Amino acid sequence: WLGWSWSGALLALCVFWVKMFFVTGGYHRYFSHRSYKTSRIGQFVLAFGAEATAQKGVLWWAAHHRWHHKYSDKPEDLHSPVQRGFWWSHLGWILDARYKETRFEAVRDLARYPELRWLNRHDMVPPVLVGLAFFLIGGVHALIWGFFVSNILSWHISFTINSLSHVFGSRRYDTDDDSRNNVALALLTLGEGWHNNHHQYQSAACQGFRKYEIDITYYVLKALAAFGLVWDLRRPPAHVIRGEATPKRAIAAAGGTGEQEQIAA
Repeated sequence: WLGWSWSGALLALCVFWVKMFFVTGGYHRYFSHRSYKTSRIGQFVLAFGAEATAQKGVLWWAAHHRWHHKYSDKPEDLHSPVQRGFWWSHLGWILDARYKETRFEAVRDLARYPELRWLNRHDMVPPVLVGLAFFLIGGVHALIWGFFVSNILSWHISFTINSLSHVFGSRRYDTDDDSRNNVALALLTLGEGWHNNHHQYQSAACQGFRKYEIDITYYVLKALAAFGLVWDLRRPPAHVIRGEATPKRAIAAAGGTGEQEQIAA
């Protein structure tokens, strides 16, 4: 409709990387796994930015992701490609009305914040406001490229962690699922592609456990920590990096919520 635009494509790519950080650093590493700490204002910013990608409420997202880890690649897993195939795991499940409700029992640690409950109920408010901002600043050109195209990219790139990272890649750890490390997905998703690492030790703020495993989300978190905006970024203990088994007591000693410890165990 608008025709090709190099400036539009550049805008879409730049906004895409920002949105991907809110998916990986917000929805996933903060709200789902509580792998680092921030202030209440910082928490709200992460929630707003994550929901601006239109992947539903942060409580909904975190609850379903914790369920995924509890039953990873088992019949109860909502988006396992091993159980239900590529298209279902990629986007079929998130469009299915049967899974629209939030499992509040899985996110009691988050549900105690009224602002998060409000955002979860009104999850379309952030994307509508961000889309309106793009339109007011740059017109239809910015709305289409900066909001819609970037959002479509962020959806499909982030969804590959469900649909592809349990199928293609290598397995450093003998986890009880089919999670895999995939360098291409790690680069596209700012570090989420080190998925076998993540399933071995879920409460770490980093998913690239070794220096050569590029994890841009973690680098951004480290930069934010340098300014005091986030803190207590968890790292996997040395025995995990070496590939040794993680005893449950070590997981519990890492801190966090009871839900986290149960999921990680």
